[in-house]
Amino acid sequence: MTPHLVAGDQLTAAQLYALLRLRSDVFIVEQEAPYADVDGLDLLPSTVHLWCSGPTACLRVLAEPDGTARIGRVCVARDARGTGLGAVLMAAAVEHLGNVPMVLDAQTYALPFYEKFGFVVAGETYLEDGIEHVTMRR
Repeated sequence: MTPHLVAGDQLTAAQLYALLRLRSDVFIVEQEAPYADVDGLDLLPSTVHLWCSGPTACLRVLAEPDGTARIGRVCVARDARGTGLGAVLMAAAVEHLGNVPMVLDAQTYALPFYEKFGFVVAGETYLEDGIEHVTMRR
């Protein structure tokens, strides 16, 4: 399966709605972590969204001021977990970014997943929205 890859300023209203709905279902409802997901960054021309089927899995890539690419909002719908969609998305993001330095803030249970894509821990564990995270770099 080839993921969709669309710049923020090219998203349709329906695509943006579907991405926000999936992220809300996973992060806000399922993980019980109310936070301001709508942060003004999704529609920037420099933001890249990747998603699979529906979407049932998605992530976004932000451009940091220093040229680093920040991968975030990585999520897979509960009923699609274990299908490999998360790995498809991460592989596509890494391929798209090539040799650009990358950073992400991983929930600690997901460290082994991101390590498969060459990310290494680059900081101390911290709490965000009541969930342990750690910064990783590639």
